[in-house]
Amino acid sequence: MTIPVSLIEEAVTWRHQLHMQPELGYQEHQTSKMVAEKLRAFGLQVHVGLAGTGVVGTLENGPGPVIGLRADMDALPITELGNPPHKSNNPGVMHACGHDGHTAILLATAKHLSQTRNFSGTLHFVFQPAEENLGGARKMVEDGLFTLFPMDAIYGLHNWPGLALGEVAVNSGAMMASLDSFEITLTGKSCHAAMPESGADPIVTAAELIMALQTIPARRLSPLASAVVSITQINGGEAINVIPEQVKLRGTVRCLQSEVRSKVRALIDEFVTTLPAPFGVEGSINWYPGYPVTRNHAQSAQNVRDAAVSLLGDAAVHWEVNPSMASEDFACMLEACPGAYFWIGADGATPSRPLHNAWYDFNDEVIAQGTGIWQQLVEQLLPRR
Repeated sequence: MTIPVSLIEEAVTWRHQLHMQPELGYQEHQTSKMVAEKLRAFGLQVHVGLAGTGVVGTLENGPGPVIGLRADMDALPITELGNPPHKSNNPGVMHACGHDGHTAILLATAKHLSQTRNFSGTLHFVFQPAEENLGGARKMVEDGLFTLFPMDAIYGLHNWPGLALGEVAVNSGAMMASLDSFEITLTGKSCHAAMPESGADPIVTAAELIMALQTIPARRLSPLASAVVSITQINGGEAINVIPEQVKLRGTVRCLQSEVRSKVRALIDEFVTTLPAPFGVEGSINWYPGYPVTRNHAQSAQNVRDAAVSLLGDAAVHWEVNPSMASEDFACMLEACPGAYFWIGADGATPSRPLHNAWYDFNDEVIAQGTGIWQQLVEQLLPRR
């Protein structure tokens, strides 16, 4: 099984074009247009408009199972600091997570399989908008992804710095953590900084609360549970000689188990409402539920493992690795349909920069690897009759 070199070279060109025209979530108009045009040129049926800028290309080739392959398309609000020939032309926006590469891989797979057709069944190529914090996967599901395109399973991949090129990692269960964000408001009584006894200081209260919240994973959960509570923003005060009336804290919670997620939320609520009281401060919290745990279905994960071993060899496939505490909205698709999500190595001769880094650039060598794994998986699950 060999992917033509000419196709990989073409896909690299697509990737560079996408990298130069990065678009934020739900704004992927040029990206969506490019994807739809190429899928039509490959002879696929094309549906546009799911979640606004989402695209689904369908390739039918006789009777058999129906599976979906997904790629994310959106970029991040980061100013690119590297200087590749294909540097972003959109100031303040760049593909710092490799979604340009994921899209190119899936386009190459669609083109190759539309030509070889060494399978029997139906493929849905799902190009998703707004993965970065905006819930594009959930929106596609709500807009009828699995009603319009019923699937036996759906699969997604992500390039993974820290994992060597030519290697794959996949778990039978959790791959990535849930994500919830929150905003805490601490309301005290403003006063002169020289007379703190005449007010109620929300800044001191914020300091106490921040440290107390760190005891939740350290002391209120089992050491076997996985949770991260992070305060990422503190806002309050205007004058250097005034204790402010109000302070706002923002942050995130990430967990690998649903029951831990519920417990952590309840404990944070308890801390916010009870800890400020002795300081004469009132605490309140607003929650912004994000993504659930990205949890693979066991058989689908095994399917990925088998395909990767067949293509790359057993030593190159890492099974039941430590999950990441980062989050991924493909989790919303996995809640609605069986499937699996896996990581594909991004480190070549030079290690990749981290994801979400202003110097990051997708390793083009991953394109051949990713296209090959998609082909192997399809031909394994949809054998030709």
